[in-house]
Amino acid sequence: MKHVAVDVGASSGRLLLGELVDGKMALTEIHRFQNGFTKVDDCCIWNIDHILTNIMIGLEKLKASGVTHCTLGIDTWAVDYCLVDYNGKRLHEVVSYRDKRTDRAMDAVLAKFSATDIYDKTGIQFLQFNSLYQLYVEDAEFKKRAETVMMVPDYLGYLLTGERVTEVTNASSTQMLNLHTRQFDADLLGLVGLDAGQFARFAKPGEMLGEIATGWHDRYDLPDCDVIVVATHDTASAVLGAPGVGDDWAFLSSGTWSLLGAELANPINSAEAFAANYTNEWGAYGTFRFLKNIMGLWLIQEVARMQDYAYSYAELAELAAREEAFAVLIGVDDHRFLNPTDMIAEIQAYCAETGQEIPRTPGKLARVIYDSLAVQYAIQIEQLQTLTGQEIRHLHIIGGGANIAILNQLTADLTGIAVHAGPTEATGLGNLAVQLIASGEAKDITEVRELIRKSTPMTTYMPGDGVHFMKILEKYKNISGKQEAF
Repeated sequence: MKHVAVDVGASSGRLLLGELVDGKMALTEIHRFQNGFTKVDDCCIWNIDHILTNIMIGLEKLKASGVTHCTLGIDTWAVDYCLVDYNGKRLHEVVSYRDKRTDRAMDAVLAKFSATDIYDKTGIQFLQFNSLYQLYVEDAEFKKRAETVMMVPDYLGYLLTGERVTEVTNASSTQMLNLHTRQFDADLLGLVGLDAGQFARFAKPGEMLGEIATGWHDRYDLPDCDVIVVATHDTASAVLGAPGVGDDWAFLSSGTWSLLGAELANPINSAEAFAANYTNEWGAYGTFRFLKNIMGLWLIQEVARMQDYAYSYAELAELAAREEAFAVLIGVDDHRFLNPTDMIAEIQAYCAETGQEIPRTPGKLARVIYDSLAVQYAIQIEQLQTLTGQEIRHLHIIGGGANIAILNQLTADLTGIAVHAGPTEATGLGNLAVQLIASGEAKDITEVRELIRKSTPMTTYMPGDGVHFMKILEKYKNISGKQEAF
C-alpha cells in the first residue's frame, strides 16, 4: 500500500510518498511548494487556494509516476481557522496567527475571564494568537453567518472530500477544549460568540474521512485516494515521528517554531505548569503533548529574508561558528520578535537597549540567534524535568533544525544530555505513521517508531566540557528579564 503525507508548514508545503519496503519506511518527495502569508489591506492572510492547487499538482505527479491508488493524510500548522457558510463557502480568507489583530485580544479576554480558570479548563498555554483570541476579535457578523468553524487541515480535507470533522489534536490548540468534559467549553464558546453546533463532530487520528470527490477527478488526473484523518496539527504528527524509546526522552520539534516537551499519558495543568506557561495539547492514541512554545527558527528565517537570501541557512550556520560563543544574547520569546517589520533592526535594537554589542554581520546575527535558542532550550529542559518529575536523558531534535549542527551541539553542551538529531521529515513520517496503523500495516506507534529508527539516519551530539552554563544563564536572565513574552 502506498501512502501520501500532505505536510504544510508556515513557509513551505510538501507531498511525501511513503511505503514499507523490506521492513523499512521508504520516503520519496513528490512535490514541494512555497507557502507563507501575504498582506492584503494590512491583514496577514494565507492563500488556501494556492495550497489546494499544489495538493492537486502533487497528486497528478504521483499518478503520472504510475501510482493509481493510495491513502492520504493532511497536517498543517495550528490555531488558524476557516469560517464556512451554509452554502459550504468560506466567508473570508484565512487570517494568519501572526496578524496584529490579536495584539491586545488576550488582555481583553482576561479582563472577562481569569487566566487560572481558563488554564484549569483547558490546560493550554497563553499565546496571543490562540484561536480563542482570534475568534474573540473576529467580525461578529461573520460568526453569525458561519455554519461551521474548521481548522485549516480540516477545511482542506473538507474541500477534498466534502466531509466536515474537527480533528482533536488541532482543535486542542484553540484553547477552547475542556480537559474534563473533553468537549468545547460552553463558557469559552460564549465568550467568543459561538456555540458547539458550529463545529463539526470530533474525529481522532486513524479515522477514515472519505474518498476524494468525483469532481476533482474531472478536473485533474488523480489516483484513487482514500483520505485518512491523521494527527492534523503538524506538531502532533512530528512527535509521532520522533523515534524515542522508554520514558526518559523529550522532543524538540525544531522549525519555524521550537516546540520542546514530553509525550505523556495524562495532562499536567497544575499551578506550577500554569506559572511556567506549559501547554497540554491533545495527541494521537490517548496521549498529551506537554510542551513549551519557543520562537524558533523564525528568527533566522527572517534574518535571511531581510538579506534577500544572500546567504543560505547552511552558510549562516558556518559564519556563526566562526564567532565568539555567548558574547551577545537576546530573549528569544520577546513579543517584539513575533512579526517585526525588520527582524535585523529589531535584534539590533534589543541589543542596544540591553547594553550589548550590536551584531552587524550575518555571522554575528546568526550566532546571537543560535546561542540564545540553545540557552532557552536548556532552561526549558530543566523546567520540564521539574514539572513532570521525570529525568530526561535524551533529547530528540526533529524537523529542519536537526540539520543545524552548531545549534544541536550547543544544545547538548548546555543541557548536559545526549541530543539525537533526526529525522528531519518527522512530521511527514508521523503523518504516514497514522496511515500505516489505520491500514493495518503496523500494529501501533511503538512499532512505527522502531521502523523509523531503522529507516532514517540520525546524528548524536554528546555534551562537551568547559561550558559554564550557570554564568551564561545568569546573563540570559538579566537581559531577558523584562521581556514581554508572546
